[in-house]
Amino acid sequence: MQDGEATDICGIDPGLGTTGYAIVRVTGGRPRIVDAGVFRATATLPLSERLVQLTDDFSAVIEQYRPSMVGVEKLYSHYKHPKTAIQMGHARGVLLSVAGRSQIPIIGMAATRIKRFLTGNGRASKVQMQAAIQATFNLPAPPEPNDVADAIAIAYCCAAESAATMTR
Repeated sequence: MQDGEATDICGIDPGLGTTGYAIVRVTGGRPRIVDAGVFRATATLPLSERLVQLTDDFSAVIEQYRPSMVGVEKLYSHYKHPKTAIQMGHARGVLLSVAGRSQIPIIGMAATRIKRFLTGNGRASKVQMQAAIQATFNLPAPPEPNDVADAIAIAYCCAAESAATMTR
């Protein structure tokens, strides 16, 4: 990325019911949020149709912004909630497939790494993450729902790491 050249980075917080997404544009080393929101799958549909909805929604964002990279939260599983990890895995798989088909580099990021980058605490709460994003981007209110804040955080962390790598 050249000085003054704009690049878009997409952050994804995958989930089967709600997936957060964000596009962060970096120009001259300064990030700003261009778009952020959620994709919501219709809970009453069969799994295959929900995954098609997610594919279509994410494909539209990729088509519109053509990001230079996609940051996706890595799969995390807690032994008390294995079904959540399996559902997230389904969603993450279709998201990776869309980015892969578009030949966009994908960066997997652990949630603890993202939290540590933004707050200094790898175990920061959802509320702390929302407050950190609000402060970092000078937003009038914390992003809602927390899936959006997480997606912004992922995109921002990718942007910062990409800039750091390029200056080495």
